[in-house]
Amino acid sequence: MQPMRLGARSGVLVTISLCAVVLSSTAAYALGDEEIEPSSSGDASGDASGTTLTASATTTGIKVKQVSGGTSGGSTKSLAPVDPNWEPPACWYEPVATSQQLKSAVDRLKKNPNENLVPVTPTLSWGEELMVDHYEKGQDNTDSGFSYKNYNLGKKGNFWRGVINKNREDDPESAACERNLFWQNANTLPDDDHAPTPDILAGYAYDKINVPQTEVELKPAARSTVNLPTWVWLDKAAFKEVRVRAELPDAGVWAETTAKPVALHLNPGTEDAETYPASGDCAINDDGSIGTPYTKGDASRTPPCGIRYLRATNGTPYQLKASITWQISWEGSGGAQGDLPDGTFETTQAMTVREIQSVNR
Repeated sequence: MQPMRLGARSGVLVTISLCAVVLSSTAAYALGDEEIEPSSSGDASGDASGTTLTASATTTGIKVKQVSGGTSGGSTKSLAPVDPNWEPPACWYEPVATSQQLKSAVDRLKKNPNENLVPVTPTLSWGEELMVDHYEKGQDNTDSGFSYKNYNLGKKGNFWRGVINKNREDDPESAACERNLFWQNANTLPDDDHAPTPDILAGYAYDKINVPQTEVELKPAARSTVNLPTWVWLDKAAFKEVRVRAELPDAGVWAETTAKPVALHLNPGTEDAETYPASGDCAINDDGSIGTPYTKGDASRTPPCGIRYLRATNGTPYQLKASITWQISWEGSGGAQGDLPDGTFETTQAMTVREIQSVNR
């Protein structure tokens, strides 16, 4: 019986055959002191209905929670990595069924052989004959190098399968997790580059960070005057770190990725301007704020963070861009930790500049 391949993703033609090299399902590394329970995605004595076994290729069991720094989705756009070459993981492996859940799925397949094919990779589904041969009879008729007797009933562990990151579904790298549905003993992760290790979850969490929509304070605001300094600042209360936790409960792995604001960069939107400091990079103060709030009498002083426009606008306002740099770090299960590329969040404000000299009040 020929396997059924799901529709190719845009720009990606997956042609991995059943005789492709498959990594040994027994290869694994321990999770130290982590205590991992068998999959809780369904009743071990019931069927696999409603679990990720029969879900779409982008359905994941990873739970994401914004721990601090505001509510998820509070920004008009997410952080953009400073490193243009960095991307979140394209795919990874997850536990999708217990031995009993897999058996139940095949039992249903026997009753309806023309329906309910079982996905064994994100893009490949098998019918009754292949599923029975490989997972019930323990026969390998495809030279793939793996098989399991009676669904490994009685053993502690789960069957695992690849999952595709929904945000990279059309990326060729998402085809890297095409290993056929395989067994993994309890309390271990696959010895595979695409195992859901803490660093993989940290990268997944990075992609879910939503920083608060933060606008810098300006004086003058929106309207300025040629040669008159515009003060720019950001209060500590509006400038807090954001922490996102990604956890795969059925694998006992987690990571928390933290975005900490560290600097503000100003781009006045025209070459006819000066920034303070000259680099346009305003460092964070000891108390967590940036710049200094304008107070009455500061009009003639040079701001520690600000802009001085040298030419008036001519009907079209300048687009002042303020980019906040967020430093990204993470920590995870087993004491793992590390850093990820800084992220930026940019806001734009229209600035009208007049010729008339005036003093802020």
